[in-house]
Amino acid sequence: MTITIEYETEKKLNIDYEKIIRQIIPAALDYEECPYESEVNVILTDNGAIQEINRDYRQIDAPTDVLSFPMVDYEKEADFSHLEDAAEDYFNPETGELVLGDIIISVEKVIEQAEKYGHSKERELAFLIAHSMLHLCGYDHMEDDERMVMEQKQSEILNQEGYCR
Repeated sequence: MTITIEYETEKKLNIDYEKIIRQIIPAALDYEECPYESEVNVILTDNGAIQEINRDYRQIDAPTDVLSFPMVDYEKEADFSHLEDAAEDYFNPETGELVLGDIIISVEKVIEQAEKYGHSKERELAFLIAHSMLHLCGYDHMEDDERMVMEQKQSEILNQEGYCR
């Protein structure tokens, strides 16, 4: 598994963010029974940079906590069965790994939301990674039933890894 982490802000998180990211990404993939070694890129940035990306890609001119950019087109959430049929579209030819996509997180939002929700920065970062990984596996939360499925899965992944509320 290739997990690339880029820290692109002067804002300090002051936690072992790499350990959390490298723990939650494979945990989410195991939970979703992904049969492939995978590649995920994570960028930790600030509110200004994530606001610019949010504006450019989602036409929402405001900072957000996390953005997910999946590289896989799923027929059904976490259905990896069709990917080998279009291997050139989904797999890195050099490594053979499934290219899942990119996760962009605002360090400032991690700190703000941990305080707002009364839990640790570690738990908040783990939550955002789990949430984003579900997006990279094809899940969404635009409808209430989708939101409930994602919330249940996030909770189970976090609890399994010891990030309880």
